[in-house]
Amino acid sequence: MIALGSDHGGFQLKEAIKKHMEEQGYEVKDFGCFDETSIDYPTIAVPVAKAVVSGECEKAILCCGTGLGMSIAANKVHGIRAACCSDCFSAKLTREHNDANILCLGGRVIGQGLACMMADLFLTTEFIGEQHTRRIRMVAEIEKQESEMS
Repeated sequence: MIALGSDHGGFQLKEAIKKHMEEQGYEVKDFGCFDETSIDYPTIAVPVAKAVVSGECEKAILCCGTGLGMSIAANKVHGIRAACCSDCFSAKLTREHNDANILCLGGRVIGQGLACMMADLFLTTEFIGEQHTRRIRMVAEIEKQESEMS
């Protein structure tokens, strides 16, 4: 299952991605928002990130105006590697090299067609491992050390 979420700035983009993904046969869990009423992005990003970490959802796509707020909030959840992307190359490599588990997109930055292409790449690209595994472990160790200091 793939988690989806947005704030008001990413609502239209999330809806387009949701339709596209369902047409592709993906099972989608929509965490909201459900209209363009103003909502604070952390109220969506955190439950989506927790669903990914818990294994309830395999990966996620979050949308806000730029994708940046969602990525910042989602990355506060231990075990999340959320990447804000605005091109297909980055969406593909964030899976191959960073094993990102959340893709963040900006509804005011990219169009719906590009967003759907990026979602496809993100969801179908596998992590290649090798030297990248070492780097991900290094980042996880930093995350662990920082949480112990809190």
